[in-house]
Amino acid sequence: MSELASEHCEACEPGTPAVSEEESAQLGARVPAWQREGNKRLRREFKFPNFRDAFGFVARVALVAESEGHHPDIELGWGRARFDLTTHAASGLTRNDFVMAAKIDRLAGEEDPP
Repeated sequence: MSELASEHCEACEPGTPAVSEEESAQLGARVPAWQREGNKRLRREFKFPNFRDAFGFVARVALVAESEGHHPDIELGWGRARFDLTTHAASGLTRNDFVMAAKIDRLAGEEDPP
């Protein structure tokens, strides 16, 4: 199991600082399939052979997100699911976003590199 995916999201209060651009780049290297928009947002789209599989994946992600208290924005369509991660309390990325990205990758059968 990957180190990042085994961490847990921590509650953030309004005004929590976003990670620096440098830290964002370092953490982003651990979830390389995710598109990083500076230190503001992570985005990834997954492809599936049909709606049922896309919906099932979204449902599994939703359960993990709820248990972590960190919820991605989700766009679901036929054969695809897109996830956007950001921490609203920080107006940008926090470690939680990278932890959640790694957890989503793990659900997809992928792991972040060491």
